[in-house]
Amino acid sequence: MFEMNQTHPDLVHMFSIGKSYEGRPLYVLQLGKRSRPQRNSVWIDCGVHAREWIGPAFCQWFVREVINSYQYDPGTTRLLNQLNFYIMPVFNVDGYRFSWTTDRFWRKTRSKNHKFHCRGVDANRNWKVKWCEEGASSHPCDDTYCGPFPESEPEVKAVAKFLRKHKKRIKAYISIHAYAQMLLYPYSYKYATIPNFNCVESAAQNAVTALYSAYGVRYRYGPASTTLYVSSGSSIDWAYRNGIPYTFAFELRDTGYYGFLLPESLIKPTCTETTKAVKAIASGLLKKCVTYRD
Repeated sequence: MFEMNQTHPDLVHMFSIGKSYEGRPLYVLQLGKRSRPQRNSVWIDCGVHAREWIGPAFCQWFVREVINSYQYDPGTTRLLNQLNFYIMPVFNVDGYRFSWTTDRFWRKTRSKNHKFHCRGVDANRNWKVKWCEEGASSHPCDDTYCGPFPESEPEVKAVAKFLRKHKKRIKAYISIHAYAQMLLYPYSYKYATIPNFNCVESAAQNAVTALYSAYGVRYRYGPASTTLYVSSGSSIDWAYRNGIPYTFAFELRDTGYYGFLLPESLIKPTCTETTKAVKAIASGLLKKCVTYRD
């Protein structure tokens, strides 16, 4: 991140939006032509769940890919000239660190609980939308623990604050997870159709088609509640509820053979195909599709 910030100051601006529970900076990379700051934007976060290592790999890959192809690929040039991208390569930085040093399958944050010895909160159950209802646990030792209250985790609070501040310009929110080979959109917490379903559904279809074109990998797509499972307090529902019309969660490779232990040899193809999908979503923002707010 530091290297890309230094070598491409015209396209990359790195800043911190706060600190994690253990005091680490929460870095975000802003991508886009620096001369035009007031533009529609896309937010992408990776590494919400610590053990999903392909996420942070993708976010860094995506940044490198778009800045390296900026001058050569007309599609990328157009995207960076007309949109800003805010990219958070490691959302749950404490948990991610812990998954490298101590427990490879750690999922949650690393905040302490005063009543239980168990640590951490599921950062994708901690958002203030139907908080701690179906698909989330109120027990601190569970992997889907929703936390003591919404936005209890400094990481979630920092991102929510940033998104609220810039919500007039942020038109798409994308969260990168693993694994299942799915592209999900709201709602997570209920079986219902979002108001701008047609726009979002066609954006998802275009993204999945673009992804398939790279290596023939098939992704299912649809509302998170019916395509994956019901969960409350998720970031895509919160972002959608807060006025961001296009909100998606990717579940990257694979479908369970390797699971969270995706081998290094699959980083490049996974990132390559996912970049195509994300570019397809971003390109769709430049075209006209009627959007409705929830």
